[in-house]
Amino acid sequence: MATKQPSDKSHFILPDLGEGVHEAELIKWRVEVGDTVQEHQTLAEMETDKALVEVPSPWTGVIASLNGNEGDIINVGSILVNYSVGENATKNDAPPDTGCVVGAVDDNISIPTSFSRTEATTNKCGDKAIATPAVRRIAKEKSVDINTVTPTGRGGRVTASDVESHLSPAKKQNIPAVPIVEPELEATPLATRVSVPQEGVMERIPFRGIRKKIAEAMTHSLKQAAHFQVIDEADVTHLDRKRKALGELIGKKISILPLVMTAVTKALKQHPAMNSTVDDFVEEILLHSNINLGCAVDTDNGLMVPVIRNADTLSPVQLAEETARLASACRDRSIPREELSGGTFTVSSVGSYGGMFTTPIINYPEVGILGIGRSKERVLTKDGTFYAGLVLPLSLSCNHRVVDGAEAARFLRTICELLENPEELIPTI
Repeated sequence: MATKQPSDKSHFILPDLGEGVHEAELIKWRVEVGDTVQEHQTLAEMETDKALVEVPSPWTGVIASLNGNEGDIINVGSILVNYSVGENATKNDAPPDTGCVVGAVDDNISIPTSFSRTEATTNKCGDKAIATPAVRRIAKEKSVDINTVTPTGRGGRVTASDVESHLSPAKKQNIPAVPIVEPELEATPLATRVSVPQEGVMERIPFRGIRKKIAEAMTHSLKQAAHFQVIDEADVTHLDRKRKALGELIGKKISILPLVMTAVTKALKQHPAMNSTVDDFVEEILLHSNINLGCAVDTDNGLMVPVIRNADTLSPVQLAEETARLASACRDRSIPREELSGGTFTVSSVGSYGGMFTTPIINYPEVGILGIGRSKERVLTKDGTFYAGLVLPLSLSCNHRVVDGAEAARFLRTICELLENPEELIPTI
């Protein structure tokens, strides 16, 4: 049985920090034991898959203990802070635990007199088992009370094997032998691990945080989407002259990226299948009328993809300014989560870093991503005449489950034609 909290004590359980995040890295405590904190005051800075999140206190109180050290991975549902409730806070005993509740209770919902507002905003897990939905479903199918199962999984979680082991011999006889797929990744036995060189190791970096999330997202995309690439190149000789003239007109240098982004938004309107996402849960392809353009940004903490909403309504100069703002916010980790989600198509430019071009991985659940390479001077011909021109390589990765090769080629050719006729992109110069 869970131990009831004393009437003058309470605890705060780490809630879901957004988009189903199940764990976060503790970056920095913003309070110390003994501090008196106010409601909504920041307790800690936590790092999720793409952003720093400030975790606020749900009420006024005195910090009794901080559960975790900076750098620790804290699971959602774990007790983050214990503290004594202030004199103005409600001091009713906690009600019987009914499972984990994340977030605050809506003001329109009536709360029994024995259940205080302070307690309503607290996340309580009590003696309820920690288990994934898949394991809970297995337990239900086998008529097992999951709260009575002894956990052996990571972080005290109940695994599918735990449910199987809990069954009595009599029950096992009535259950057909069905392979159980573990929903959690268990540790690989040392004997079966691939040999890893141990000599000359300069530093050991924990594979977690943003780098781990990037790996998980890329692996998921490769498994879910049937990737294929289409590669083309655009003669941007005339566009480059227009770009330089635009920079002189506005008084600052502008790169080719926002001009390519403008071409992409125009091409997406002509090829709406490319401006779509896949909802595999309900098996639907969602065609979007709004163009929310993601732009991959290289940061010291890993790759981040901020989203420019309604990018088709912005001019090249506005796109340049918005891209710079979002990139800066990514690099100093001040960007909010809502600006890192909701994209319908993504561009990724590696031209300034070197390399001819790239074949990027789709930012799932989107169905396409455009890789922008490094422009190079080449001898070109037109109408039988040789001239020195500038060529920009472009590579388009698509999800073949949604987009066919011919449509992808037509979409990329539309982008090239727009870049080769910049009057449609910069009509005033």
